[in-house]
Amino acid sequence: MKNAMDCDVAVVGGGIVGAATALALTRQAPGCRVLVLEKEPRLAAHQTGNNSGVIHSGLYYRPGSLKAQNCVSGREALYRFCAEHDIPHDRCGKIVVASRASELPALEELERRGHANGLQGIERLDRAGLKACEPYVEGVAGLRVPETGIVDYVAVTQAFARLVTAAGSRIVTEAEVLAVERRDGRFELTTRAGKASARFLINCAGLHCDRVAWLCGVDPGLRIVPFRGEYYTLKPQRRSMVRNLIYPVPDPAFPFLGVHYTRMIDGEVEAGPNAVLAFKREGYRWRDVSLRDTLDTLTWPGFLRLASRFWRVGMQEYRRSWLKPYMVRDLQKLLPSLRSCDIHRAGAGVRAQAVAADGQLVDDFRLVETEGMVHVLNAPSPAATASLSIGETVVRKAVAHFAL
Repeated sequence: MKNAMDCDVAVVGGGIVGAATALALTRQAPGCRVLVLEKEPRLAAHQTGNNSGVIHSGLYYRPGSLKAQNCVSGREALYRFCAEHDIPHDRCGKIVVASRASELPALEELERRGHANGLQGIERLDRAGLKACEPYVEGVAGLRVPETGIVDYVAVTQAFARLVTAAGSRIVTEAEVLAVERRDGRFELTTRAGKASARFLINCAGLHCDRVAWLCGVDPGLRIVPFRGEYYTLKPQRRSMVRNLIYPVPDPAFPFLGVHYTRMIDGEVEAGPNAVLAFKREGYRWRDVSLRDTLDTLTWPGFLRLASRFWRVGMQEYRRSWLKPYMVRDLQKLLPSLRSCDIHRAGAGVRAQAVAADGQLVDDFRLVETEGMVHVLNAPSPAATASLSIGETVVRKAVAHFAL
């Protein structure tokens, strides 16, 4: 090597998908020198470290889609990994609740998708069955999905990283990629931590994956639009209202699952989230504003087309963000006995939502292969659940295009 940051494969992004991809490289291409470049001082700083820790079952996703395939295989791989590495997790199951009769056709479609995706043990629940699972829930019918679970995804990412470094590869933090040049068959990367050189490049940059693609000379054909999801938590004395996970029947027009309740691996119970446009790609608070990020969103034709169709829904989300009674009202659709004093504001996450130029929300995972590169350009939920499977898929594509 010319220097410590010369490698065979550079993985841009140290979230769970980037770490899982690096791990897959060490397993599928032994001896391959991998370099993970993370712009933050620590791994899993953004989407990975700011979610509820749900291990998704694969219930929601269109059969045959990349989401469905990778979620189902990745879920079981993740459970095995957690057991092997003593990472606390719980295959606790969840219920999906139809609050009114008009939601029953959508509930039936979810059940059909679950069976088509190979889920085991799905149980249709009547009103009494819902009460047996979650005594405070009210609804006309539901599904019990036993393969859903919970975990700490930061702990999972850290375990991936330990295995990557143990295999002789390197992870560098505070190494934001600023420029990429192609020279003599290699990628020359300028980062905040110094110069790096790689034979192959994999872009797992999450909230900035479109920008990294442009740095590499690749038109991603989409724009990452950040949506902030703001959560409440149940006060400790009211956590008994939720045994495990309680979800509504989602609106199929949106990629978001609606406000729900999640028991987390540390015992806390989250309630939410909403979905509001963030004015910074790492905009976890209202005061987090980036002029560049905001202009990127507001000047993207796809976002303008999206906003023209869904501005009313967007205003409802903002109202729920600003005014607690509206959030409480929506949470009461699942737990009518919940009171405003039972919850308090907690943290937030930011979803890297890919929006196409025609205004369509990119729903499925999107992996783009170009000469010497693979770009992961859309990997929202269930990407954490599916991370091991996504990593293996990305590496298979890399190996097929380049002798690693």
